[in-house]
Amino acid sequence: MRLEYTERQKKFREEIRGWLAANVPKQPLPSFDTEEGFEAHRRWEARLFEGRWSAVTWPKQYGGHGCDLVEWLIFEEEYWRANAPLRVNQNGVFLLAPTLMEYGTDEQKARFLPRMASGQDIWAQGWSEPGAGSDMAAIRSKAVRDGDHYVINGQKTWSTRAVWADWLFGMFRTDPESSRHHGLTFILLPLDLPGITIRPIKQLNGLPGFAEIFFDDVRVPVGNRLGDEGAGWSVAMATAGFERGLMLRSPARFQQTARSLVDLYKRHRDVADTDPGIREAVLKSWMDAEAYTLATYRTASRLGKGAKIGAEASTNKIFWSELDLLMHETALRILGPLGELMPDAPSAGDAAHWLDGFLFAQAGPIYAGTNEIQRNIIAERMLGLPRS
Repeated sequence: MRLEYTERQKKFREEIRGWLAANVPKQPLPSFDTEEGFEAHRRWEARLFEGRWSAVTWPKQYGGHGCDLVEWLIFEEEYWRANAPLRVNQNGVFLLAPTLMEYGTDEQKARFLPRMASGQDIWAQGWSEPGAGSDMAAIRSKAVRDGDHYVINGQKTWSTRAVWADWLFGMFRTDPESSRHHGLTFILLPLDLPGITIRPIKQLNGLPGFAEIFFDDVRVPVGNRLGDEGAGWSVAMATAGFERGLMLRSPARFQQTARSLVDLYKRHRDVADTDPGIREAVLKSWMDAEAYTLATYRTASRLGKGAKIGAEASTNKIFWSELDLLMHETALRILGPLGELMPDAPSAGDAAHWLDGFLFAQAGPIYAGTNEIQRNIIAERMLGLPRS
């Protein structure tokens, strides 16, 4: 792997850096886990789309920039360095879209992708159910074929962004006699259909970042199916690969946090150095963020040559989720009692975002498949170990 950028890549970096400098909001947007913040982030998605930066790896015909994965990594580095807003439509742009491009029909791509890129349609993910969290093969929600429609009944839970999202992608059991990963179908459905009830679920910070969704005889056209009936497991595994292994958590996110952590340590060094373990944790955080970056560049190079993301996506997911925890735990150790203040506390200052990040990092080992499940995948599919 060449550890240097081409002239084209350098010019691309300058282009996106200039656009971000001119367009990133001067003041942080409200949290997208509030209704006001959700719509503010939707408007930011529209601004990105106008500059063709909302989905840089997509073909230009769908509103993308036609970039390869290395250019996407460069874009992400500049995006995070500029402290640009978080992506409210990441479920759609980073997870569903690559799957849609692989399994969708031409009509589906033309119908869904431009509206997704522009923020007109914000997507939620419908995997987990009561009794089927990380084990998606245990899904029980049913989609029964009735002519040119499916009739859906059941429940999804822990659906990120679903409180104000427009669409949901998820898996449903279309063969009532099937079990485990057989007989599942990947379906796209608008969240304003009759028979859908959405109930917010509060996060640790008290905001409704998740929702549970109830389906009561919800009719969805068969044309909203992605891939073949009963082949939903294969389609969903493609999405899960992007979620765990590459697109959802770019290394730039962790590089930026590592840089902030180093800066925090320098500003509080007199106190931090009273605990020798803190300096070691800061160094490990920075090195691990750089190691994850190099590994991701290697993966991007392999994918550019036609390789696929396989079970190794599970190793990535474990690594970045535990790295995120380490960095935020270390920051709170440095801050001491100050790190316990909520963002609205008068004395919180710029330390408040570390507590918010720490609370969010607790979910990292759980979403996208728990780390326990990922270790099972690594043991069985990469190391060839027998099931216990």
